Amino acid sequence: MTILVTGATGLVGQELVGLLLQNGHTVHYLSTSRTKLVTTPHYKGYYWNPKTAEIDVAAFDGVVTIVHLAGASVAQRWTAGYKEEIIQSRVLSTQLLYKTLHQISHNVIQIVAASAVGIYPNSLTSIYHETDLDIDDSFLGNVVKRWENEVSQFEKLELVVTKIRIGIVLAKNGGALQEMAKPIRFGFGAAFGSGKQYQSWIHIHDLAAVFYFVIQNKLAGVYNGVSPYPVTNEDLTKAIAKTLEKPLFLPNVPQFVMKLILGEMHEILFSSQHVSSRKLLDENFQFKYASLDKALLDLLK
Repeated sequence: MTILVTGATGLVGQELVGLLLQNGHTVHYLSTSRTKLVTTPHYKGYYWNPKTAEIDVAAFDGVVTIVHLAGASVAQRWTAGYKEEIIQSRVLSTQLLYKTLHQISHNVIQIVAASAVGIYPNSLTSIYHETDLDIDDSFLGNVVKRWENEVSQFEKLELVVTKIRIGIVLAKNGGALQEMAKPIRFGFGAAFGSGKQYQSWIHIHDLAAVFYFVIQNKLAGVYNGVSPYPVTNEDLTKAIAKTLEKPLFLPNVPQFVMKLILGEMHEILFSSQHVSSRKLLDENFQFKYASLDKALLDLLK
C-alpha cells in the first residue's frame, strides 16, 4: 500500500513512517522544506507550501491512504502572530489537500488526521468519550474544532474519514516527557498548580500503532489516541521521579508563576481532560504500554 504522510519528519510522523516501512508499505511524504526531500525505493518526499497553495501532485500517485499530521507545534510561546500560525498551519494544509483531491484523478479511499484531546472542556470530574460534543472555550479548543471541521470536508469526496484525538505523547527523543523529566533529573521537579488536573497520555509506540490500526481496519470517525489509564499531573510527576530515582521535595508550582513564564501557553499544563480509550479497546486494539510505569521504564531507562 502507498501511504501519503504530512508532518512525516515530526515526532509522531517519524515513528509512524518507521512502522509503515517495517510492514512493507511505501511512504510518500509532503514537506515544506526542499532540503528534506529524499528519494528511496519505498520512501519519497514531495514539496508543498500550504501558504502559497503549492503542491506537487505526483505525491498522490498510487496513494490509497493519507495520514495528515502537519501542524505548527503548540509548545511555543503563543504570541498573537504565532497563534495565527498554529491555526493556519492546520487549516490551510487541510484545505490544500482537499482542493487537490477534488481536482485530480486519484485512488485515495481514506484520510486519517491528527487531532487533539484539547477539544474537550477543562474538567476535574468528567470522563470524555468520542461522543461528547461540548468543546472547550479555550484557544486550543477553538483550534481543534476548526481543524476537525476542515477534515470533515473530505466526507464530500466519499472518503473514509478518521480523526485521532491525541493526548500527551510520551517519547524518548523529544516531546513533553523529556521536558518534564529535565527539572526532575536535577532535583527541581514539582507538580503544577493543585496537581489534580488529569493528563491523558500515550506512549509514542502505541500512538503510531493506533494510526496503523485504523488504516488497516478502515475505521471511520473519531478515536481518542490515549492510554486506558490517564493520571493526574501530580501522579505523573511522581511516577517520572520514581523511574528516575530522584526525590521530589519542592512545593507545587503556582499557576500564576507559569503564566508569567509561558504566557497564555501555560493553559496546556493546567487544563484537565480525563479521556477514555474505550472505543479503541472495543475494536480490539491492544496497547503495548497501557500502564504509565511500563511506559516510563521504556522511555527513561
